[in-house]
Amino acid sequence: MIEHEVEVLALGAGPANLAFAVALEESGAPGLAANTLLLEQHPDVKWQRDMLLPWARSQVSFVKDLVTLRNPRSRFSFLNFLHEHDRLDEFVNLSTFHPYRWELSDYQQWVAHSLELVRVRHGARAERIEPRRTRDGRITGWLVRLAGGDRIACRDLVLGTGRDARIPDVFADLPGDRVIHSTRYRSGIAALDADRPWRSVVVGGAQSAAEMFLALHSDLPSGTTTLVLRSIGLQNYQTSKFVNELFYPSFVDEFYNAGAEARARILEEVHLTNYAGLAPPFLDELYSRQYQQKMLGENRSRIRAMTDVVAARTDGDDIVLDVRDLRSGKTESLRCDVVLLGTGYDRRMPALVRDLAARIGLDEIRVSRRYRLELGESAWGGIYLQGVNERTHGIADSLISVLAHRSQDIVDDLLDRRAAAEVRSA
Repeated sequence: MIEHEVEVLALGAGPANLAFAVALEESGAPGLAANTLLLEQHPDVKWQRDMLLPWARSQVSFVKDLVTLRNPRSRFSFLNFLHEHDRLDEFVNLSTFHPYRWELSDYQQWVAHSLELVRVRHGARAERIEPRRTRDGRITGWLVRLAGGDRIACRDLVLGTGRDARIPDVFADLPGDRVIHSTRYRSGIAALDADRPWRSVVVGGAQSAAEMFLALHSDLPSGTTTLVLRSIGLQNYQTSKFVNELFYPSFVDEFYNAGAEARARILEEVHLTNYAGLAPPFLDELYSRQYQQKMLGENRSRIRAMTDVVAARTDGDDIVLDVRDLRSGKTESLRCDVVLLGTGYDRRMPALVRDLAARIGLDEIRVSRRYRLELGESAWGGIYLQGVNERTHGIADSLISVLAHRSQDIVDDLLDRRAAAEVRSA
């Protein structure tokens, strides 16, 4: 086992930690930046790698990139990425604020390669986090164990790995190669024989489910697809500009300082701004596709609204889903070959965080306004949680809307803690 030691270790080289790396490089603390390492489990940087469909677009403006809302002059902006790749004129001519998803993924890969001080290590997957303590029990840092046996020690840890995929219990006993969550759509579909007439069922009513439903027409061209969703039909995102003000970075303070009841009410009312809805242009495209099929008599796909999957089992080579019509209450069997889940993410803290909390004896996982896990005043080593704090920091916390400002909050906290430590030791 090889042991390395750094000041700051960030798990995941997705947009959250890339934005953090850029903020650190631009903070005027080159020593800390040079002693910071990002770990990425994959051999490269890709955003939503298994949903990089060629036609899929971001639902968020490119202005909300990794840096612009914090530092419009930054060389790490999306527009500068386009400029350096001689693509700016063509992009401007698209007349859109919403780039293709693969283009934002290319941008993030470019940012990772453009870092001058913060290092990125690929092919490194964290399996366990352990506290490092003094003899009197004070936490001084962290030891991260990687798959393969390496160990990396650090004072501060920044987690940007996102939430765990949600696999509803009803599908838990089905064969793993026949149930594909959206987080592994492309790799899962690539393992199937595209010439076979697969019977596919997609479960879910939000963007990822609808994207898989549409993509299957070309990815499994000989098959048929059924989309099963509980709601009355596919719906638009809530796109009111008044409601969208809740995605301003400045709203984080207001939300964090609100009472528990007010927070819960806000999250409930803004649910359709991000969850259980589709971007309006994509919804129109999907409806047009269904209309064409119906008028031309192709009937390769269908949508079953107000339908719930109540049981799932195998019967020979078939997967059998027991589905209940929520209007009539009747249950029937739906046979298929493969199930695709657009069921989102587990709303709990990631398993890695829950495991660590149990290891250090935390009864409750709480974070400060600056996203640092509350460990008590005696803790020297800190942990920062990115993208999993909706209950305390608002619905935008899981999105890219607040990345730039959140990164600055974390960097400020890192620097302030070090400055305070220097004062105490003087």
